[in-house]
Amino acid sequence: MLVPVLDDDKHYWVGDEEVEKLLRSGEEWLARHPEKALISERYLKHQGRLTRETLSRLMEGDEVEDGGDLEEEAVEERISLGEQRLGAVVAALKSSGARRVLDLGCGEGKLLAVLIKDRSFEELVGMDVSARSLEIARDRLHLDRLPSNLRGRITLMQGSLTYRDGRLAGYDAAAVMEVIEHLDPPRLSAFERVLFGHARPKTVVLTTPNAEYNVNFETMPAGKFRHRDHRFEWTRKEFRAWAADVAGRSGYAARFVPVGPEDPVTGSPTQMAVFEMEDAG
Repeated sequence: MLVPVLDDDKHYWVGDEEVEKLLRSGEEWLARHPEKALISERYLKHQGRLTRETLSRLMEGDEVEDGGDLEEEAVEERISLGEQRLGAVVAALKSSGARRVLDLGCGEGKLLAVLIKDRSFEELVGMDVSARSLEIARDRLHLDRLPSNLRGRITLMQGSLTYRDGRLAGYDAAAVMEVIEHLDPPRLSAFERVLFGHARPKTVVLTTPNAEYNVNFETMPAGKFRHRDHRFEWTRKEFRAWAADVAGRSGYAARFVPVGPEDPVTGSPTQMAVFEMEDAG
């Protein structure tokens, strides 16, 4: 089955029955494979409709985690940290009173799928640099089948968080979940300017791993990050120093919320900062 995937070539007609064959052959492993999207795309001869159908069916019942987060979530699975993180971010957004919300680095749409169910959020925008992730998000959110009153509340768009973008201005709040640790120092500085200098939402809810807590993950090798693409993982002191500096330079006040079970020595597995604009009224 994987020969056409490795060759990126298939010499016979591909139709709906190939979707069934792929799902049947990959039943035990494909949903959890980090390259499930690439495998599906190549096996189905780059036919977008069939690829989208396959990925959507793989995600039925929320059994499939976001592709970019698979490694991290495999480490964190025992304590269901992903769900606790989502709950904490949603709670912070609701308590801010935000009606118009940005999800920056939205990935495959897990936060948006929760927010769209709450009518207090009148406008939702998800931005990600990955076109593939946005395609999966569209399927997760069933955008093509949503009733018009729901469909009009949500927008997905491709863009970089390190370039000034006028489309991001004027929102009540922005969520930035597990994004900054993927940025090297120059790009992190650019992200700070884009979000806190130009977009300037009234509230920013931002999460990142707590490096001190990593010793509590039994399956995680010592000295390693939770994901191979992480450029850093900060201690609580480092995160608070960064957040305080950004807030002070940008006219925000920052408060900190632990997310997940707290260890008396290492703290909680996820660090969350809530930035609130000081002159927001």
